[in-house]
Amino acid sequence: MGIKLINIGFGNIVSANRIVSIVSPDSAPIKRIIQEARDRGVLIDATYGRRTRAVIITDSDHVILSAVQPETVAQRLANVTREQSEELVD
Repeated sequence: MGIKLINIGFGNIVSANRIVSIVSPDSAPIKRIIQEARDRGVLIDATYGRRTRAVIITDSDHVILSAVQPETVAQRLANVTREQSEELVD
C-alpha cells in the first residue's frame, strides 16, 4: 500500500490518506475554521487567487483551500479509494 495522491487543482496534490473532510466554504462555522487556521499558521491556500470552492481538512489539522468543487475532490478521492481496494483484492 503506497501513498495515494489527489489532484486538488492547478497541479497541487494532497495525500488521500490524510484527508478527514471535504466541505464547502459557505457556512459561518467553516469560515471560522478557515480564519482560525490562518491565525495558527496551518492554512494552505491552493486557489491561485481564484474563488475558494472546497475546504479540505486533514488529520494534522491543516486546512487546505481549493478552487475545485467539493464534489470533484470527493470523486477523485473515491476513485483513489476504489483503486486501492482493487489492489487489495488482486
